[in-house]
Amino acid sequence: MTDVHIIVGDLEFTGRLEERAAPQTCAAFRSLLPFESKLIQARWSGEAAWVPLGEMSLGVGTENATSHPSRGDLLLHPAGASETEILFPYGSCIFSSKVGQLAGNHFLTLTSGLDQLTELGRRVLWEGAQNIRIEAISPV
Repeated sequence: MTDVHIIVGDLEFTGRLEERAAPQTCAAFRSLLPFESKLIQARWSGEAAWVPLGEMSLGVGTENATSHPSRGDLLLHPAGASETEILFPYGSCIFSSKVGQLAGNHFLTLTSGLDQLTELGRRVLWEGAQNIRIEAISPV
């Protein structure tokens, strides 16, 4: 199992990759570590931020997919009906896009820092794009 450290601005979280439930997605994501990008407010999903990955292909299909993630349950949506993206729910959400409801692979669960999710949401909504970095903190 791989634990990760997630930094959004000066907010810090730890998380667990869901190796058993989404092994292909986790393997593909591990290959991107350390991962750096911008986290922005989701347009259709409610209380969630997202990292657009455009046409990036990670070579994974559907596994451990949901449209109703809990706060702190990160999803990876492989390319298909919508672009490749990572959804970072900070509150209530239903994963959607301009083409309608989506299902994303639940691949990462926050294990600490949940008390900072409201602040993360406030920042992406009112301050705009936030830097995000995700790095392994246990053997990859």
